[in-house]
Amino acid sequence: MILTGGLVGLCFFALLTLNGATFGGAMLYPNEPYVEFPPARPTANLLHSICTESSHRLRYPPGYFPRSGFSHLRRCGKAVDRVESWYIACCAGQTMENNHVLCCAEQAWKTALTTFCQEEYSTMTAAYHCCAEEGEAMWTCFDRDSPNPNYAPRADYTAPVQPLENGFTFIPYHC
Repeated sequence: MILTGGLVGLCFFALLTLNGATFGGAMLYPNEPYVEFPPARPTANLLHSICTESSHRLRYPPGYFPRSGFSHLRRCGKAVDRVESWYIACCAGQTMENNHVLCCAEQAWKTALTTFCQEEYSTMTAAYHCCAEEGEAMWTCFDRDSPNPNYAPRADYTAPVQPLENGFTFIPYHC
């Protein structure tokens, strides 16, 4: 009886491994859509990439995801699209030396991730682990988890044009 259970467990583990499941990683299904989430925290050193390479970072238009499932990844993609849209607004007509650009980008980043966490907690599924943190610990967690900490562009990719997302207003006197 114990031998049978052990063999079943071993077969199940092997089947999951061969079909693309990972333990501790992001991929649960072999055809799971890839979402480059979360975005890294904006810094003065990253402003050039944030402002000039936006069209070569991944976006997630509605047709990117399968018609059903992957709601958590949809929310991640929506957060990325939101912050990228707001970065474009922050960078428009500004010089990189302008401290308001960095302040705007930081506000956009925090607003997008705060909205993401609100959306995560409004579902019946487990929220992204950084959302459980508070204050600076939450921002550090998101920044640490970023798969693209330098906002590196993808030379082989051009982002689709998407409308400016609603929900963000830059407040210069919070800088």
